[in-house]
Amino acid sequence: MAIASLQAAPITFNRTAIADRIFEELQHQILSLELKPGTKMSEADVAKAFGVSRQPVRNAFFRLSRMGFLDVRPQVASRISYISEEAVLKARFIRCAIESKAVKMACDDLSEEDMDALSLQIDYQRKAVAEKDSDLFHRLDEDFHREIYERAGVGFAWDLIKENKAHMDRVRYQSLPLNLDNAFQCHMKILDAIKARDKERAVHEMDLHLSEIFTLLKRVREQYPEYFEEEAG
Repeated sequence: MAIASLQAAPITFNRTAIADRIFEELQHQILSLELKPGTKMSEADVAKAFGVSRQPVRNAFFRLSRMGFLDVRPQVASRISYISEEAVLKARFIRCAIESKAVKMACDDLSEEDMDALSLQIDYQRKAVAEKDSDLFHRLDEDFHREIYERAGVGFAWDLIKENKAHMDRVRYQSLPLNLDNAFQCHMKILDAIKARDKERAVHEMDLHLSEIFTLLKRVREQYPEYFEEEAG
């Protein structure tokens, strides 16, 4: 299990902060495939690696399981979930439906200050692309979509998206090194449409952006077939 290196960073925060940090570190290692699908993990082992009690680890495991990253199995070691193609496609459908509404609302409701904030997000992304920093770009990508929701007044809907996109995130993360510039160009086109208050174009650009997952899924599955679960039927 690839968590031994975490021992070098003892945690001295309160219980909530500890659980957050454990969750964030494990989530990153799952996304990056440092923790591969099928890897077994126990609360005791993770707690030992972090030098903490089992309670914050239990909290982190619960969050990971709700997002679909972890299969929690009572009385036996939990396991990193295999990537489900069906779950990826379901997430794409949900995101298209909700994000289409979000960008329409953004076209109507965002102020010039909101537009400037999103433009700043694009500037950060441009730098990440120039530096070929796919890890940073992944975080900025998340921030960009979330900020559209929040500034459109529907931040709660992003929470629903987060609970359904774990499998999609692993596919996207693995494909980013070869897809950085294209993802960045999609974000610029989405923001340009929002700035123009062009709802139809904003929805179109968002749909094109999210539909890239079909190509990315095929590419990642061909590269890492052993990380995908066998689909029924």
